[in-house]
Amino acid sequence: MAKIVISEDEPDIQELIAFSLRLAGHEVIAASNGQEALDLTQKEHPDLVLLDVRMPCLTGYDVCHKIKADPKISHIPVVFLSAKGQKFEIEQGLAAGADEYLLKPFTPKELCTRVKSILANYEK
Repeated sequence: MAKIVISEDEPDIQELIAFSLRLAGHEVIAASNGQEALDLTQKEHPDLVLLDVRMPCLTGYDVCHKIKADPKISHIPVVFLSAKGQKFEIEQGLAAGADEYLLKPFTPKELCTRVKSILANYEK
């Protein structure tokens, strides 16, 4: 399956996301802050990056901008996972270069379905 970097600073949510994706057969690399997510994305070249918006070190928006500005990794789809569902925040996420914006809370099944769909649209 796919290699996925997830960045979520809330340990319980990170654990649930990682568990759900691993159960679906994906390789998951977890980061607890924005800088770590960027570093792992540059090093691992995953198939997908899932980012929380509000994180220490770098926000999800910052990480997304940096990923999309780097020609070596700009092709990697980025999805925001956020409880911040106001229209301007979703627009800000998409303007940063995100491919999708998934609102929390979501079920593990919903997450896995969306991930499968995104990966199918962005196959290398």
